[in-house]
Amino acid sequence: MQRTVKFARKDPHNFFPTIRKRVNEYFEKNNIKKTGNARLHFKTIFVFALYFVPFILILTNVLPIWAVIISYLIMGLGNSGIGLCVMHDANHGSYSKKKWVNTMMEYTMNMIGASSFTWKIQHNVLHHSYTNIYELDEDIDDKPFLRLSPEGKLKWYHKFQHYYAPLLYSFATLSWVTQKDFKQLINYNKTGMTERCGFSPTKEWFIMIFSKAFYYFYMLILPVLLGVPVWLTILGFVLLHMVSGLVITTIFQLAHVVEGPEHSDIPHDGKMDSTWAIHQLKSTANFACNNKIITFLVGGLNFQIEHHLFPTISHIHYEKISKIVKKTAQEFNLPYYEYTKFHEAVASHLKILRLLGEGKALPQV
Repeated sequence: MQRTVKFARKDPHNFFPTIRKRVNEYFEKNNIKKTGNARLHFKTIFVFALYFVPFILILTNVLPIWAVIISYLIMGLGNSGIGLCVMHDANHGSYSKKKWVNTMMEYTMNMIGASSFTWKIQHNVLHHSYTNIYELDEDIDDKPFLRLSPEGKLKWYHKFQHYYAPLLYSFATLSWVTQKDFKQLINYNKTGMTERCGFSPTKEWFIMIFSKAFYYFYMLILPVLLGVPVWLTILGFVLLHMVSGLVITTIFQLAHVVEGPEHSDIPHDGKMDSTWAIHQLKSTANFACNNKIITFLVGGLNFQIEHHLFPTISHIHYEKISKIVKKTAQEFNLPYYEYTKFHEAVASHLKILRLLGEGKALPQV
């Protein structure tokens, strides 16, 4: 059985009730819904267009080779946009107040080749509950050739990981759509996680097999049937995922594997010193919050602190409530890690990768 932890229940300074009250008052005072609105709907249309317009042009088989390659690269941006801006909100139930709309948007992840079910288990259940806790948060588990936690097993080649990590990141979604989902579903079924979370193993297998088959058909077989050379179809498919993998993985790494956020192991007694909310502050960082373009393209996930404290609020509201969150954290003398510039967060991430690869202690901020 998977080990777990219990967070402290007592919040002696009343931090989370205070911040939750203040955020709720913001929405009530301004008569704003916590779910998505027209801004999110426009963004949905935009990222879908980035994905499907180039693909339709590819299927016409009238583009020169260089234009086909560029089209696949643009599709990679659309692919990551659908994941970060649409699917992510939907799987947290924040895209819409209507459950059927959230469900429909959840399956946009299946449409682009991945599994919304395994994502919900890995991300919603494990990552959000046990952020940066080794052996519970799968995001920082030992990966092939990557050590992302001070508790991870150190290998000789890890001392080079800050050089080759970006290349590995670029293959993340390709691995996701071809083998990771299957491995995760087998594991979640075997450990009983699927049923404990209220899902049917048989139903999830059916959905995964059907959606994967549909994805492989329209992405790999349909272009060939319409005259696109096999080699160009495969190359484009790989390039699409290299762009998407690099974007998505980098965004999530900059939120937790940088200087500031703490990493921890499972305590021997299974009891954490902090409450869940305070743990989120200690293990999460924001970046480039004043950059409107980055905020738009990454689904507001540069406001990762706000997302972790309020995952059921749509990302389009994070910029506004971040002022409340930051002020309250400072009042309670709690950490609020943030990097003003995107490149500063990237540099910090590479530094942490280097330290992890060399087996050195991470700096205390």
